[in-house]
Amino acid sequence: MTRAWQIALVGGLLGLVALFYQGLWGNPRYIPTILIGTPAPVFAAPQVGTSDSLSLEHLKGKVVFLNFWASWCLECKLEHNNLLALNEQFSRDPNFVMVGVNYQDKERDALEYLQTYGSSFQHVRDIKGAIAFDYGVYGVPETFLIDQQGVIRCKTIGPIVGPVYDNYTQRVLPALLSGSAETVTC
Repeated sequence: MTRAWQIALVGGLLGLVALFYQGLWGNPRYIPTILIGTPAPVFAAPQVGTSDSLSLEHLKGKVVFLNFWASWCLECKLEHNNLLALNEQFSRDPNFVMVGVNYQDKERDALEYLQTYGSSFQHVRDIKGAIAFDYGVYGVPETFLIDQQGVIRCKTIGPIVGPVYDNYTQRVLPALLSGSAETVTC
């Protein structure tokens, strides 16, 4: 019985070492989502600065770039100019729309943020975090790409900068807009 216990202990320790070693070389920002390839949760929410409501249901048939952000988020400020540039590049396509989801923020702070940093796309308020909950958001910024059939194709945790921005502008969005959703890798 002692010999079997020793073998089990050594096997368990080797397994832990292997998991630890694998974790050292993995991408620490990668958190798999079960939502990729599933219909995007539908929502309707008030727009920032107005009483008008925006519904995801009304955007079906378009590629939707859905970005969760907050005025208190430092990484959101880091990505903001890239979001404006990305929207400028793709908003000419009638099949593209960008929507910001202001996450658990005061409307006054959100408006001040948008006035300070600029805004060229619509933003809705997620006052209680219900939209974020439905999308499995861990924190801000997080971005989802939804294809023209309303299916989530990409999820990015963290700011859209550097290689992530390049991948979105050069490969991912052109592929989605051309209807090649199956070939998209984020």
